[in-house]
Amino acid sequence: MLQRIDFVKSHTSAFNTMLQMENYLSDISIGYKLKGLIKIRASMLNECAFCIDMHTSQARAKGESEQRIYALSAWRKSKLFNEEERVALALTEEITLTNPQDLSDQTYQQGLEQFGEKGFVEIIMQITAINAWNRIAIATRMEKSSD
Repeated sequence: MLQRIDFVKSHTSAFNTMLQMENYLSDISIGYKLKGLIKIRASMLNECAFCIDMHTSQARAKGESEQRIYALSAWRKSKLFNEEERVALALTEEITLTNPQDLSDQTYQQGLEQFGEKGFVEIIMQITAINAWNRIAIATRMEKSSD
């Protein structure tokens, strides 16, 4: 297999740019459980094993249940997620899986109604950030270091 660059070590300015976005996201109004669901679901959609491992571990450490983590792949059919989480997960899927329809007017409106303008922008930024991290991890084939 072709050796990939170590993004963190060899390109610190690029990595630091991503960390600036994370600093912004650490201080937004979205709760850590909702942030975790967004990160896990986007990472699942992007098939980013590194990020799935990291964010499910973090979510469990912050009290997220195994049951809800397992149910994320079928959240639309699960009763384990509340309305706020459902809207955030719909936004996550539609923004992550860009297609000819992009973000539907219905999901856009639900996002504005559920989170308000400020919260809606914060959700979009959270989704954008995890998608960027997923793509970096996939492109550089990041792997979890041994425990």
